[in-house]
Amino acid sequence: MKCPYCGHQEDKVLDSRSAKDGEAIKRRRECTSCGGRFNTFEEIEERQLIVIKKDETREPFERSKILRGMVTACEKRPVSTEALEEAVDSIEMHFRGLPSREVRSREIGEMVIDKLRALDQVAFVRFASVYLEFEDIHQFKEIVNMLARRRTMRKTAEE
Repeated sequence: MKCPYCGHQEDKVLDSRSAKDGEAIKRRRECTSCGGRFNTFEEIEERQLIVIKKDETREPFERSKILRGMVTACEKRPVSTEALEEAVDSIEMHFRGLPSREVRSREIGEMVIDKLRALDQVAFVRFASVYLEFEDIHQFKEIVNMLARRRTMRKTAEE
């Protein structure tokens, strides 16, 4: 490891400990030339996920974009931040677990819709209206009717 003070290439490790809940190792080092001390972190290098947008452009996966969209959909709704974080974690883990490094934005959007449907129906309709690009009130009505039918079917099954 190159010393940040003198640039010398040799050092000795004074201490190693787990960091970031076991996801990294923090090492305290000392330069063998100037005696300067510094810390380094070792982390697993995660493979970068690439999102293929509707227009076929590609950009890096950003979990913050998913969370921001879900938070906006859940504004003034009784959905906890923890529930949203868990949903985003689940979505990210799903796509990181796939063999492909590329994922279509449509697949991410569909999974967000499914998670929001389970969390809060109003948030689901809000997100779906933007994501599915509703153009008129009839599309809202179709979604609301579908949710009403599902609720009726669930109540009937429970009785």
